[in-house]
Amino acid sequence: MTPIRLALIGLSASAKTSWASSAHLPYLLSPRGLARFQIVALCNSSKEAAHAAISAYKLPEATRAYGSPADLAADTDVELVVCCTRVDVHHETVRPSLAAGQMVYCEWPLAQDPAHARDLAHLAREKQVRTMVGVQGRVAPAVKKLRELVENGRIGKVVSAEVRAAGGLNDREILPASLEYFTKREVGGNPFTIGFGHLWDQIQFVHGDAAALQSRLQIQFPNSKLRDPETNTIVKVVKSDVPDLIVVTAALQESAIAQQDATLLVRFRRGQPSFDEAPLVWSIIGERGEIRLTNPGGTTLHASAHGESVRLELKDFATNVVEKIGYQWEAWQEELPLVARSVGALYEAFADGKDYPTFEDALKRHEQLDGMLSSWSA
Repeated sequence: MTPIRLALIGLSASAKTSWASSAHLPYLLSPRGLARFQIVALCNSSKEAAHAAISAYKLPEATRAYGSPADLAADTDVELVVCCTRVDVHHETVRPSLAAGQMVYCEWPLAQDPAHARDLAHLAREKQVRTMVGVQGRVAPAVKKLRELVENGRIGKVVSAEVRAAGGLNDREILPASLEYFTKREVGGNPFTIGFGHLWDQIQFVHGDAAALQSRLQIQFPNSKLRDPETNTIVKVVKSDVPDLIVVTAALQESAIAQQDATLLVRFRRGQPSFDEAPLVWSIIGERGEIRLTNPGGTTLHASAHGESVRLELKDFATNVVEKIGYQWEAWQEELPLVARSVGALYEAFADGKDYPTFEDALKRHEQLDGMLSSWSA
């Protein structure tokens, strides 16, 4: 198989934290990644910045450097463009590549709002371009195992499900100064769209799409304290317009795995949990038993599900026996940093051409989240 020729947008040599370098590069530069993908270009805010990243990460000298999405889109040698920028520039960054017929893998959220996400999804459909969106939690082993248990009828048809989560940020009132934009809903990247949004997608990946959604959103702690990570001092207090408490009730669609009118209840709040409850407890109640997932590491099953930290248990109602359910990363994933493992699995699915989330999937989630915000704002 000839490697897919790939360009990365947003691989920074100077950023203190970079999702491109921590989550994408480890797989792409691994023996398995190199057999399936070849980084041939970088695009940053300037050609100089791109050259600096090529040097910093010791990419081949032949790697081409671009300073604008339009210039990158004109490179006919690039087959796949991977976007790891801040969400509010996703649309302007990847649209030229879609228009040029290049395949695109864009991080979640796809865009800052449904209108921009819809434009990208429709353009990809018009150009018949393959796309992928970074909701990599779908391929995390614990999530895949949950779906397998449900689909195999281990507890009979699902009659209800409950999810209690606390996360999105490490603290309910404090955040790093570099993430001030998390307090601005218009930017599109925040604990609601990212923290809750990832989990919301995983929930529906396991149970099937929710219907008859009813939601209540609230800002419990409107004043966010910005902390300088170097001095550990609060440098500013800003008012947030992003909900930090999300409560959703919905009906699961009747199917081979769910009973008619099965109820879904989700409660997500920003920050650390109170007392000793795990940040994520996910219960799926069936006709013959119950499955419970507990993650003491956080709500991100694709980035905080390490080793035995995430517990999966199944209780049989007839025998009252509780069974511990095992799951594991694949051997090649174990060789990667934790945050890169599920991202690597997405790349694998894309290379295989099957079972990966697309821009159409992302648009569906954007519209659901926007419906919650619209009813709250009204």
